[in-house]
Order: sequence, then C-alpha cells, then structure tokens
Amino acid sequence: MKEYDLYVPLSNNDGTPIDAQKLKDLKKRLVDHFGGLTHFPQENEGLWKVGAFTFRDKIVILRVLASDPLEAQAFFAELKKEMQRNCAQEDVLIVVRDVQTV
Repeated sequence: MKEYDLYVPLSNNDGTPIDAQKLKDLKKRLVDHFGGLTHFPQENEGLWKVGAFTFRDKIVILRVLASDPLEAQAFFAELKKEMQRNCAQEDVLIVVRDVQTV
C-alpha cells in the first residue's frame, strides 16, 4: 500500500488566494477516487531558494492511501499537471511512501 501526501497551495503564484471551492472540489475528487482522505487543515509554510531569492508558500496537506500504486501514480501525475495549470503553480509537491496498516 502507498500513502500520498498532496501539498495544496493556498494561493496562486501571484499571491491571490485560491478559491475555497477548488479545495472542496479537490477533496471530493480524492474521496471519490480513493474512498477517503485525511485533511491536515493547519496552515504550513514552505520555503525554498532559487538563486538568491527565497520563495514562501502557505499550504495544507491532503493524504490518501492507495492499494494500486500504478493506477495512483497515473492519477497523481495527471492531477499535478491540472493543479499547475489551474492554480498557476510552477510545481506541486506530492510525496509517496510505502505503508503497512495494522
């Protein structure tokens, strides 16, 4: 089984807030596809450097579990492209881990 953490930006690259409905729609899509999710609603700050400039981003994390890693990988590859396009992001971080449930 794989665990996927989707780091969802709360603003576009130009600093404007992402429409709250987009987050609701994303959560529904993940629940419909994977059967559930965990939403970590606390705001987190991401920092990264490109050259001499430090970028800052506010994000929340959505986590899903997937029993079919190949199918999930394809799903998240497409979702990442959509989020980059629809949320005006240079990149979207998606972390995957092997997990074992008890």
